[in-house]
Amino acid sequence: MHVAIPLYPRFTALDAVGPYTVLAMAPGCTVTFVAAEPGPVTDDQGALTLTATASYADVPAPDVIVVPGGPGTMAALSDEALLGWIRQAHEHTRWTTSVCTGSLILGAAGLLTGVKATTHWGLMDLLKTFGAEPVSERVVTEGKIVTAAGVSAGIDMALTLLSQADGAETAQMVQLAIEYDPQPPFACGSPKTAPEGMPERVLALMSETI
Repeated sequence: MHVAIPLYPRFTALDAVGPYTVLAMAPGCTVTFVAAEPGPVTDDQGALTLTATASYADVPAPDVIVVPGGPGTMAALSDEALLGWIRQAHEHTRWTTSVCTGSLILGAAGLLTGVKATTHWGLMDLLKTFGAEPVSERVVTEGKIVTAAGVSAGIDMALTLLSQADGAETAQMVQLAIEYDPQPPFACGSPKTAPEGMPERVLALMSETI
């Protein structure tokens, strides 16, 4: 199984690296970071650079696409090289997936019309712009389109894909290998459980980075 993860300026690192870590550990799975041209691409914090080892043209028909999100998403919505590659590759994929605001990129590519999908909780309504039906769930599967909620949900999505591709035991072994056993120190990973007023403060902080 060949997985392609497209990189664009100011992507969120965990959106890409979480699924990469899970899927790259699976037997028979190859993960390639792609971009318009091979080379370094810097994340949203400006301190981490991942290297795209192939161009979009080099990987025209991957089995799986994982589109990360991040503050750079808004600019990427008009990146026709990226959108065109997603449209073309989607014709051949087993799964076309996204993490966080990466689903907005799938929407801009025209893949979410009438499709149930999710994204970061703070930007859920933007999915309607692309004709999608927003669903507030950690991972949403609609045919071969699979979308994950914000950032860390990409790990859940990758384990879900792995269980479907190679069986639950393989996914469980990878989960154990990476010791993915979340026990967060605070019950505020969702606006439903966060302290009063915190979601608004977080949205204000996010708006400064987009």
